[in-house]
Amino acid sequence: MKTLFRNACVVNADGARTCDVLVCGEKIKLIDEHIESPDAEVVDCGGLLMFPGAIDAHTHFDLDVAGTTTADDFASGSRAALRGGATTVIDFACPNKGESLRHGLELWHEKADGRTACDYGFHMTIDDWNDSIRAELPEMIARGVTSFKMYLTYPAMMIGDQAVFEALRELKSLGAVAGVHCENAGVIDALIAARKAAGALSPASHPLCRPDLTEAEAVGRLLKLAALADTPVVAVHTTCAAAMREVEAARARGQKVYVETCPQYLLLEDRYYGLPDFEGARYVCAPPLRKPKDQARLWRGLAAGEIQTVNTDHCSFTLAQKAMGREDFTKIPGGVPGVETRFELLYTYGVAAGRITKEKLAEVLSANNARLYGLWGRKGAIREGFDADLVLYDPRGEHAIHAAELIANVDYNPYEGFPINGSIRQVWLRGRKTVENGKLLEENGGQYLPRALPDLSF
Repeated sequence: MKTLFRNACVVNADGARTCDVLVCGEKIKLIDEHIESPDAEVVDCGGLLMFPGAIDAHTHFDLDVAGTTTADDFASGSRAALRGGATTVIDFACPNKGESLRHGLELWHEKADGRTACDYGFHMTIDDWNDSIRAELPEMIARGVTSFKMYLTYPAMMIGDQAVFEALRELKSLGAVAGVHCENAGVIDALIAARKAAGALSPASHPLCRPDLTEAEAVGRLLKLAALADTPVVAVHTTCAAAMREVEAARARGQKVYVETCPQYLLLEDRYYGLPDFEGARYVCAPPLRKPKDQARLWRGLAAGEIQTVNTDHCSFTLAQKAMGREDFTKIPGGVPGVETRFELLYTYGVAAGRITKEKLAEVLSANNARLYGLWGRKGAIREGFDADLVLYDPRGEHAIHAAELIANVDYNPYEGFPINGSIRQVWLRGRKTVENGKLLEENGGQYLPRALPDLSF
């Protein structure tokens, strides 16, 4: 099967140009000014922007958490991701304490294999550290899991500083990379106890118990541990100016630090937690939403290259699930949906608003995720020999986000009513058209991606 995309404005991280793109089978065969291929199906891309398929390297599908299970499993979550321009997701395999990494990986394959619409891979959570876990790391890497997650908060998942340090050193020796959830668990617990003692049990207490300094302290601690281990590290879902100051200090010391943020921290504010009628519960996530000054700092960081990736931390719950915490804010399942709206939000409030270039959008959604997570050479750019993962974006016209029009398995959206510039016209996954004008054309065409070691040279 051949497809010839004519007059495409091809947008990559390193530049944009108008040209033709010939796809043969699953791969991009040729990119040139004018291509003749009489046996190819022709797609006229006049007026459209062609981006590489986005990679969402931070999703939580079919995850048991807070006494419930996320509303989106791999079937519904991956369909939403594909509709939103993400041709690849990397989810987190999460064994419980006492379980092997092998068990966690096999369980996540059972959840995902044969049910996933886009291509997919797994990070592996390290929520226990001992000789057995250490001995399993080479097997995980051999099976294509080359990135790992650690937590500095949540009792069910966190490990101590000694374990984090030892794990970082071990991962460095293997060429893998770690992403870390950074919040100070002890301070958070103390603040929660004080709010509960005062009878302040509404969602408005959530951000007060997880202030920006609890994140910044943990980021600073992580980066000092990483300096001692002499290894690069990823600070995931970074939210605030205080955390970015810790990153600046580490980079001034000569450290290599990768920073991820999410659309909710660029676009939503902590004042939403005070909305009446328990509406604030819709926005409960960790770390919490911050203030406009923090949003401004993150946008500047994106434009300047200080923040490398924008992923979603998609962790969706229905309103009924959120209502589990109606009498106690600590029982509200934490997380928001995001895979279906990330691309259009970043285009509208980043590119169209003049905060970032279209090339930067391709960089933070595609290229950097591909390099950091071992997919470069196959994913992350529109180049000859790469997978034909393509997003055709029409910058013309406007629409608004409405949960009723989305396909994620959740009955609200945190960006309800947000105006959007343009729209995703088509999404192609490995040379097959999978989305057209918001309609999903293919359900279970995703493939598991065993990943190479990360490229930590950028």
